[in-house]
Amino acid sequence: MSIVTSRFLRAVIPKLIHKALLKRAVRNSIFNYYRNVATPNGEIEKVLDYLRKKPVTNFPDSALDKYLPGNIKVFTDHEKGLKYVVLDGKRLYFKRKWNKLRIKKAFNGLLKEQDPVCPHCYENGNFKIDEGDVLVDVGAAEGNFALSVIEKVSKVILFESDERWVEALNATFEPWKEKVTIVRKFVGDITNEGFTTLDDYFAGDDKISFLKIDVEGAEMQLLRGAKRILQYTNPLKLAICTYHKQEDEKLFTELLNNDGFETSHSDGYILMYHDPKLRPPFLRRGLIRAVKP
Repeated sequence: MSIVTSRFLRAVIPKLIHKALLKRAVRNSIFNYYRNVATPNGEIEKVLDYLRKKPVTNFPDSALDKYLPGNIKVFTDHEKGLKYVVLDGKRLYFKRKWNKLRIKKAFNGLLKEQDPVCPHCYENGNFKIDEGDVLVDVGAAEGNFALSVIEKVSKVILFESDERWVEALNATFEPWKEKVTIVRKFVGDITNEGFTTLDDYFAGDDKISFLKIDVEGAEMQLLRGAKRILQYTNPLKLAICTYHKQEDEKLFTELLNNDGFETSHSDGYILMYHDPKLRPPFLRRGLIRAVKP
């Protein structure tokens, strides 16, 4: 065994052991809670049945186990020096330094997230991007959602602060650059050199009709900075992630209802087992779909 390999194993094995112990502790806590404190509904019982048979995962649903990284094909664009996968016949590029294995895992996760049965799926049968919509995608990252609807929308504004993703986004949306704007800023409740509120960015005549929000737990700050848009823009559809924090589903529902939106949550639950703030009832709804006619 080489020195490099030995160092790698010493670094990786403790992480694997920690992850296994964490999953075991979360599983035990969930079963104890629903055995002794709370009565599970049908959806939660489905999750518990999954956890009795299979490893702890973010998406405890057997219907999503069909997604495997080994089935993903990764290609190289030698002219751009970037790797990509094919999504609905279109190229989706990834960060320059990512290797094929990392891309396979990442894209496999994206496919799983946007499966219709997944609690992370933005659209459903009654809630979709319409022809001619103006899409604002906050927390675009890979840009897979925008790419999946790029032919339907009239305009896309992508907010992504990570320069390495911006390079990939420019490559992905080059064929549609006339209707895609990429904004390299964080979106929250203040406006300065690196941040913007949605109210400030869209202070002019820009009209938006579909707002997708996934900003890794900063969703409430974003909503605070979008008071005018939420109150006065209609029609407007909004898909906002609620799984980053335990209380977000309740808080966002109340806020959006007060602004005149009809809200519904996605089906199923997400298990954020790695969240150090995870607490009962442990399972979280993936997102809220909100509509103001």
